[in-house]
Amino acid sequence: MSITADQNTATRGQAVFFAFLAHMFWGFMPIYLILVADVPAVEFVAWRTSFTLPICLFFVWYRGRGDHLRECLSDRRTMLTLLGSSAMIAINWLGYIWAIQNTHVYAASLGYYILPLNMMLLGVVFLGEKLSLRQWAAVALAALGVGALATGALTTLWLSLTLAMSFGIYGLLRKTAAAGPLVGLTLEAIILLPLVLGYLGYVQFFGGGTAFGRDTVETLAIMAGGLMTAIPLLLFASAARALPYTLIGFMQFIAPTLVFILGLTVFHEELQAAQLAAFLAIWGAVALFSWDIWAKSRAARAAAAVA
Repeated sequence: MSITADQNTATRGQAVFFAFLAHMFWGFMPIYLILVADVPAVEFVAWRTSFTLPICLFFVWYRGRGDHLRECLSDRRTMLTLLGSSAMIAINWLGYIWAIQNTHVYAASLGYYILPLNMMLLGVVFLGEKLSLRQWAAVALAALGVGALATGALTTLWLSLTLAMSFGIYGLLRKTAAAGPLVGLTLEAIILLPLVLGYLGYVQFFGGGTAFGRDTVETLAIMAGGLMTAIPLLLFASAARALPYTLIGFMQFIAPTLVFILGLTVFHEELQAAQLAAFLAIWGAVALFSWDIWAKSRAARAAAAVA
C-alpha cells in the first residue's frame, strides 16, 4: 500500500527556524524539570505520553489529518518504523529525566554534544550523505572526547551514549517514516499508550499511588508535560524531513550548550576533569564543523556572484 505524501513539508528557511526553536525548548528543559523533580522518572514519562496524545489528536482533527492517520495505521512498514521510533524516544525521555533528577546534568549535556556527530555518521551510513575532510576531523575530535570520558568518567559514560544513540536513531527513523510530523508523533503516543496506562494503573493500585494530584503546582507541571513534549518534537520532525540530516545534526549543538550553562549556573554541579576534557574536545569539533559550514557557504555565495 502506498501512503499519500504529507504535503505540508516546510521550506528550508522554515525548517531551520523550527529546528532552532525545538533546540531552545530542549535546552531550557532542565528548568521545567525542577518542577517535577520529585516525580519518579518512569512515572513522569508515562504522564508525559498520556498528556501528549490528546494534544496531538486535537491537531490531527484541526488540521484535517485524519485520512493520513488512517493510511499510516493500515501500513505495516510505517507502523513498524514508528514502533522503533517510539521505543527510542521513550528510552531518550527516561534517560534524560533520570539524568536531571539525579544531578547528572553534564552527562546529559555531553550526550547531546555527542548526538550531532552520531547523527552525521548515521546520515553517511544509512542515507548516503557525504562528509568533508573537516567534518570527518570533527567526528574524530568528538571521539577523543568520548575516549576521555571512558577513562575518567566511566560511571556516566553509559548515560551520555544512551542519550546520543537513542535520539540519533529516533531522528533517522522519523526522517524515513512515511508518516508526517504530526501524525507520526500521534501514532508514537498511541503505540506507547497501553504500556503507560498499564504502568500508571499498577502504580496507583499496587505501588502506593501516583504523584498526580498530591500537589497543585506539581500536578499542573505534570499536565504541561504534554505541551513540553509535543511542541519541540513536532518542530524537530518537521525540520528533519526538510533538511539534510548532517545539517540537523549540526543544529543539535544548541541544546547541550544551554544545558551545560544551566549545569554551571543553576544546578551548580561539579565539573570533573574527564568531563572538562571531553567538553574541550567536543567544543573543538563544534568549531571545526562550524568553520566547514561557513567556508562552504562563503564559497557558494562567491560562485553565485560570479555566475
